[in-house]
Amino acid sequence: MTALTRRTILAGAAVAAAAVSPSGEGARAAAPAAGRQSPGVYRYRVGDFEITALTDGVARRPLDENFVKNAPVEDVRAALHDAFLNTERVPISFTSVVVNTGGKLILIDAGTGGQMAPTAGQLQENMAAAGIDPKAIDTVVISHFHADHISGLRLKDGALAFPNAEIVAPEAEWAFWMDDGRMSQAPDAMKPTFKLVRKIFEPIAKDVRRFQPDDEPAHGLTAIPAPGHTPGHTAFRVSSGSEQLIIWSDTTNHPALFVRNPGWHAVFDMDPRQAEATRRRMLDMATTDRLLVAGYHFPFPAVGHIARRDKEFMFVPTMWNPAI
Repeated sequence: MTALTRRTILAGAAVAAAAVSPSGEGARAAAPAAGRQSPGVYRYRVGDFEITALTDGVARRPLDENFVKNAPVEDVRAALHDAFLNTERVPISFTSVVVNTGGKLILIDAGTGGQMAPTAGQLQENMAAAGIDPKAIDTVVISHFHADHISGLRLKDGALAFPNAEIVAPEAEWAFWMDDGRMSQAPDAMKPTFKLVRKIFEPIAKDVRRFQPDDEPAHGLTAIPAPGHTPGHTAFRVSSGSEQLIIWSDTTNHPALFVRNPGWHAVFDMDPRQAEATRRRMLDMATTDRLLVAGYHFPFPAVGHIARRDKEFMFVPTMWNPAI
């Protein structure tokens, strides 16, 4: 036996001895499973801006023939299978974004407020994990008035979740959902949204600033009209120096379905044909200019690029590359 072999064997024995408790029994890793995810926070940079993606959780919607209005449910199930997703319940994640411009903290969309699914409503928890005080948010920019984007403006007791923030919303969205005539004529399925909008916004209506298409609702953000999902649905261009990020809100829902199949009409889109036209325009813009894209319903951390393969599009998640 060589000296080197003897030293190797002795080292191995020492390691084994260290793993034995004083009673002579082997150490056991008996820690219980955590049972839930750790905080969902991801930071990256766009020029001089720090972007923080914050997961609000996920909902799992049962797949039925109405989820995609113009495609057989078998085709939708096949697309989910190809993406290694559950084919019976569609996972729909929610990701809000905080833009730190160096002078202002801007939150884009306020999450579900814990009002939609037991596996959602984690925005406040993840803000705390990220070291962001809700009282420090200067501006909350809303893309549209669906419940998963505005419910988090208020806490469960009705208090404002971001008490020092100015709330900014699209004028076209405000005009539609605050119209009493439209509410009275709306189908029963839409009436809860009209009521929710009033519950959230009526007490602060005079303080809500509204913006027009192509306005700058907050420093470094330009509004991009993206109608169809809702009448005033808006995406945003975040610009700092030579770098850009497109926050395209609900232009697509799950990318495995609606990036790969931009002609599919999701049940959530109020004007499906207009939503399709918007989606194709935005997909073309993102691929032509090789833009970084953040989607509210993309898998967390909900940021990446759109690639074109012949006539097809696909979402390419960004590599995990934390800002340091």
